[in-house]
Amino acid sequence: MQIHELQPKQKSSRKRVGRGGKRGTYSGKGNKGQMARSGNNREPIIRGLIKKYHKLRGYRFNPSKGIKIAVSVNIIDKHFKDGEVVSPKTLLEKRIISRIKNRTPEVKIIGGKLNKKVKIENCKLSKSVK
Repeated sequence: MQIHELQPKQKSSRKRVGRGGKRGTYSGKGNKGQMARSGNNREPIIRGLIKKYHKLRGYRFNPSKGIKIAVSVNIIDKHFKDGEVVSPKTLLEKRIISRIKNRTPEVKIIGGKLNKKVKIENCKLSKSVK
């Protein structure tokens, strides 16, 4: 058996309307006009608008969730003293970073020169900083 030889289990005949009987005359299409003619299948205007919208990744997708801010080691060297803790909270307090959409962003510390000993918490580090 091949694909072109497949047939449906039950045969369904298309309803022929407008040939007399119970579905005669206007056949439920109302009176004259474009919508009453055969071959009418106008595309709804809204469909074109919907197709133009960007496809977001599901209804749980939140683009602001994974926002990261890169902070250079040079900036940390400038603003922090020996033995201080560097974390997103302390960076916010010193106004080095700012909140995005009322959330504390993830912080990644990137390369530079550091002459002080500081403690880093809740921040990601680049390879050169490690």
